[in-house]
Amino acid sequence: MHMSPFAIVMLVILAVMIVVLIVLTILGKRAEKKQQEQQAQIEAAKQFYSMLIIDKKRMRLKDAGLPQAVLDQTPKLLRGSKLPIVKAKIGPQIMSFICDEKIFDRVPVKKEVKAGVSGIYITEVKGLHGKVQVEEKKKSFWKNLVAKAQEKAGAKPI
Repeated sequence: MHMSPFAIVMLVILAVMIVVLIVLTILGKRAEKKQQEQQAQIEAAKQFYSMLIIDKKRMRLKDAGLPQAVLDQTPKLLRGSKLPIVKAKIGPQIMSFICDEKIFDRVPVKKEVKAGVSGIYITEVKGLHGKVQVEEKKKSFWKNLVAKAQEKAGAKPI
């Protein structure tokens, strides 16, 4: 039985793709397990502080005013990436914190809040006086277009 060169090439490509899929699945499960362990450590070390939020913005790690020890421990690839940084006053001290991406938009500026802090990482924000208001951020053209298309299709917005 003689196979054509095209069929042999396709079988090799299929085999390689299956191997890559298996490797990615294994690596994904390991990364997920590692992330769950880190999340558990963050939750265990979390404390609540009353703080006045001075400013919040996305900025590079080296421009954020974080302690040098934090910069030294950060992988080189992540040093240039922009992170959600919150400047807050706890008592007499003004500090910079890294905010959780999920709650960054809900952090009010120039308001006093009760925040769950683990090290220099803000994981949770609750309003101290009243509710925390979400600032409606203007959507970009493409996000607006996608939202309209999803609305027409009857899908949930992202």
